[in-house]
Amino acid sequence: MANKDHTDTARMEKIVSLCKRKGFIFQSAELYGGLNGCWDYGPLGTELKKNLKDYWWRKNVQERDDILGLDGSILTHQAVLTASGHVGGFSDPMCDCLLTKARLRADQIEPQSGTAYHFTGAKHEESSWSIDRPFSVLLNQPNQDENKARKTAREFYAQFLSDKQISPKKLELLGETTTEETDVTNYNPANGSLLTEPREFNLMFQTTMGASAEDNDPNAVAYLRPETAQSIFVQYKNVLDSSRIKLPFGIAQIGKSFRNEINPRNFTFRSREFEQMEVEYFCRPEDGLRLTDEWLETRLSFYEEIGLDREKLHVLDIPDGERAHYSQKTYDIEYDFPFGQQELEGVAYRTNYDLSKHQEHSGKPLEYFDETTKEKLIPHVVEPSAGCDRTVLALLCEAYEEEDLTKEDGKKDIRTVMRFKPCVAPIKAAILPLLKNKPELVEKAKEVQALLHPFMNVFYDEAAAIGRRYRRQDEIGTPFCIAIDFETIGEEGSPELKDTVTIRHRDSMEQERLPINDLLPWLLERIR
Repeated sequence: MANKDHTDTARMEKIVSLCKRKGFIFQSAELYGGLNGCWDYGPLGTELKKNLKDYWWRKNVQERDDILGLDGSILTHQAVLTASGHVGGFSDPMCDCLLTKARLRADQIEPQSGTAYHFTGAKHEESSWSIDRPFSVLLNQPNQDENKARKTAREFYAQFLSDKQISPKKLELLGETTTEETDVTNYNPANGSLLTEPREFNLMFQTTMGASAEDNDPNAVAYLRPETAQSIFVQYKNVLDSSRIKLPFGIAQIGKSFRNEINPRNFTFRSREFEQMEVEYFCRPEDGLRLTDEWLETRLSFYEEIGLDREKLHVLDIPDGERAHYSQKTYDIEYDFPFGQQELEGVAYRTNYDLSKHQEHSGKPLEYFDETTKEKLIPHVVEPSAGCDRTVLALLCEAYEEEDLTKEDGKKDIRTVMRFKPCVAPIKAAILPLLKNKPELVEKAKEVQALLHPFMNVFYDEAAAIGRRYRRQDEIGTPFCIAIDFETIGEEGSPELKDTVTIRHRDSMEQERLPINDLLPWLLERIR
């Protein structure tokens, strides 16, 4: 088992740098200082993400007879989210650090023990300034200097000085007392500062609909959906009636969701705007647990197919008391990111909770009529729900490699290569004429480009030496480079080499020759 807390900050920094430099991912609104928790995908990132979504859709919808697609709206009726429990229940208990104003999840603060220094206020003798405001600092390490607590307190009270030129060191602390604290959670672990009392923080983005909607009109309230699942549940009966599909069956959706994350972090891993790839698989109640295990293995196999190392994937069987209240069984699939082992996907057995709630709140029947047994039932649901952006990030982290190609002469040569599986690689092949000032080579290269373009994303490059061009393609993960050389146009080599090209493999750097007529089927076989 990998160390869940193992991190490689240097590697992550290199990946983030490459993403910006090569056009995979940019900070949203970077021109204006950036929009925290939001990201824009550049040309290569867009292709990578699209290829992932297309492959997921092909495997989960197109190649299966029991799963249909849906594209639900992002704006969500408040009644939908009231029935699901999001309105009034989709919030986190939050505390603010009185010193730094940092916001922390109250339920994620580890208990601490130590000596708490309490103060009733502070004053500045020379200016006659004073303040009466209780504050305290926890020293949670053995043999910590008590002056650390006093320094922190002075920094806190200095925030209220009208004259900002006064140094915190000049403040006199008032009413100092101490207490011994055990397993308390009301201090910031980062600096010992007292925290505010926990209060609920709404994680949903709320808006109003309609040109004449007033702020105080409850009927005008809508939300940006916090998950894609609810649009599937509220359309389940329409899909069932319009398609006449039978249990067990699934409804699949890829789409944006929005959560007002308190602390977006780890590049694109935790964002306020993100995309989900999700299936709600409807079944009979007696099949729910079995199908949950089957879906777990299906999803693990999928990650291997797109290039993630199975050894870096970990399955957590979420125990009783830690699962969502509607879940009878939940598996988390986690991946070894450079910032630690973190969740990629959840496979949850949601029972019939959601459909039952929507039937109750809407007053509309959502039962399924089983023509074989002649019974009505509300189907149970197995939900494999994957983070699209998280999976893209995992692909980037998995693919990144710095390969040492230093020769015996000692001249250092480090090749940066993105080892994407061809099925998700942003560019499938690069077409490279050996020389740009040889019209015959350029013309033939353009013919090859025109041959491949309708079937895959290819890149034409004629600038710089061909070795440098190979390296540029390695750095963005192009699996195949196609060189148009003098043999191709019949000016060198044996006559049978005419109208053949050199294919250079990214991972091994080995080369082989192939007739142009065989090039398209050869590539199509390898990029699916």
